[in-house]
Formats: sequence, structure tokens, C-alpha cells
Amino acid sequence: MNDPHPRSTRERLLDAAERLFAEHGFAATSLRTVTVTAGANVAAVNYHFGSKEGLLRAVVDRAMTSVNGERLRLLEELRASDRKPTVEQLVRAFVVTGASIVERSGTHGRDVARLLGRVMVEPDPAIRRLFGAEVAPVEGQYLQALQTALPQLPPNEVAFRYRAMVGLLALYQSDTLGDLHPGHRTEGDIATTQETERLVTMLTAAFRAPAAAT
Repeated sequence: MNDPHPRSTRERLLDAAERLFAEHGFAATSLRTVTVTAGANVAAVNYHFGSKEGLLRAVVDRAMTSVNGERLRLLEELRASDRKPTVEQLVRAFVVTGASIVERSGTHGRDVARLLGRVMVEPDPAIRRLFGAEVAPVEGQYLQALQTALPQLPPNEVAFRYRAMVGLLALYQSDTLGDLHPGHRTEGDIATTQETERLVTMLTAAFRAPAAAT
């Protein structure tokens, strides 16, 4: 039976790249592997994305669009309040939205979560910078808001803790941390509400800690 809603070549390439980059990493996945899996050719990649890096950029953009949109909406709500956003409110908005990426991404959820974890540990710094450029417009606003909420800390101290939060969240999203404790979690259970709350509590405390000795 024919698929009543056939996917376009562009969608097939995005789906294949998302899964393969998540499983093997960007550097270890050849463009030929992506095109064969998608039932397409290299010319189609060049037409739709310009290059392998352009394909990755499109994959990340698709994965992060809903997360960035929700983060920005929550931040604007906090800013619209009569009171300045607290550290806990900012951390919660950032972390809970990120941790829900599996549900937000539907059938692609687990691939998306693993992809984000993979990007964070790619050996090529250019790949990490590519990802950073895709999320910077929204995430940068959270960093500024946290620096405003923590006037007692030097801005570079808050920035360091912010980067630690982003890295830890990526590991959490991809279940990399869960793999360190076999049997502790059900296979495939990438995030739970209780664990997300623990992460929010821990990160909030980390941001509120005194400045590190210099």
C-alpha cells in the first residue's frame, strides 16, 4: 500500500541524518551513508542544504525550533512580571523545556536527544560552534538574565556555571549519565519528571553558591 503522506526528499534526508548523526556522530557518518539511507543522492543534499555542514545545521534547527520558541516564551513571561526573574525560575524554564525535548519531537524524540548529546562531544570544535550559533540567540538571553539575577557574582563566574548547566543538560537529555549506572533506569527512559526536578534543584544551588576562590 502506498504511503498516503509520502515524505519529501528533504524530509527523508533530515530524518536519516538525524538518526545517523545521533548514533555515530557527525564526523563518523559519511554523506553517502546518509543519502543511501534516505534513498537520495549527494546532489539532493547540495540542492537542499548546500553541504554536509548545512545538513547538520538544518537538523539542529529542526530539533531546537520548538525548544527555543518555548524557552523564549517563558522568559518573556518572566520578564513581564512585576518582579525580577529569580535564579530558580530561570533554571527551571531552561532545564524543563530542554528535558522535554523527547516529547516535543514526537517520533524523532530519542534521536534528537541523542543527537544533542553527540554534538556536545564532537571532536571538531567547528561542529560545536555550529550548534552554539543555532541556539545562541535564545540561550544568550538566559545567560544575561542569570547574570542580572546574580549581581553578587562576577559575570564570567555566572557564564562558567551557565556553560556547565548546558553541558550537563545535554548529557542528561541523551541519557549519557544514565549509562553510568546500569540497571538504575529502564532502557530507553531518557528523562523523568522526578529526575528533572532534581536537576533543577541541583543547578539552582550551584548558581547560588559563593564565587569560587581566585
